[in-house]
Amino acid sequence: MYKIVNKRALNSTVTLMEVEAPHIAKKAKAGQFIIFRVDEQGERVPLTIADYDREKGTVTIIFQIVGASTKLLNDLNVGDSILDFVGPLGVPTHVDPDVKRVCVIGGGVGNAIAYPQAKALHNAGLQVDMIAGFRSKDIVILEEEMKAVTDHLYIMTDDGSYGEKGLVTNKLQELIDVGNQYDLVIAIGPVIMMKFVAATTKPHNIKTLVSLNPIMVDGTGMCGGCRVKVGGKMKFACVDGPDFDGHEVDFDELMHRNTFYKEQEGQAREHVCHLTGGKRHG
Repeated sequence: MYKIVNKRALNSTVTLMEVEAPHIAKKAKAGQFIIFRVDEQGERVPLTIADYDREKGTVTIIFQIVGASTKLLNDLNVGDSILDFVGPLGVPTHVDPDVKRVCVIGGGVGNAIAYPQAKALHNAGLQVDMIAGFRSKDIVILEEEMKAVTDHLYIMTDDGSYGEKGLVTNKLQELIDVGNQYDLVIAIGPVIMMKFVAATTKPHNIKTLVSLNPIMVDGTGMCGGCRVKVGGKMKFACVDGPDFDGHEVDFDELMHRNTFYKEQEGQAREHVCHLTGGKRHG
């Protein structure tokens, strides 16, 4: 059992949790993830490690309440425990020694994953710009944390209610056009966003990493549920990723596969709402 030691709502649908997991905290690195299971009846769900504290022995996760499992997780409070919390899984983000300037791009709750990437790169002495995209001002998260680990932070909102109006790709193109020479772009967020970030950087031959979080079950590559096509070859996100070359990912196939269990997830969410009376206790 893994005890929850801190819980904070970042906005109406996104929650931060700090969990006691000393063995994971001891080995965790930026880009890796855990798989949790709330209880014996729960499904296994992957979440990227948002932060870790080796001295305290804790791992921080940030999740959006979108399905049955994340709703059950959000119903837990400080002092409660999670049945399974497995990790660290996946390959840590690797940055070549010759990389000096990086642009990290996050979309929505993907900024919870982009933030630790920016933090690790900043701590390594690299120049880090970050573009954080949100639908509107009311769902902006981690602004102060991101600002503290970047040289320049650009907030973009779809409706213009905060920061600059537009998509993250609009800002990326603008920064490239005015002469910013990035050695690397890292994009984390909705699949469609990562697809268009890669399309924006490809004509400029800027190396681009994307973090993929497809359907996962066992986290060892045995089930094949997280397979993605990269460079024409089949890869498994849980053991080969989650970071991949954005210019080689078959995003269209990935988007199609991610909709396979949409109907079942809706049924599970309705079942949980029925059991809890539709209430959130987080």
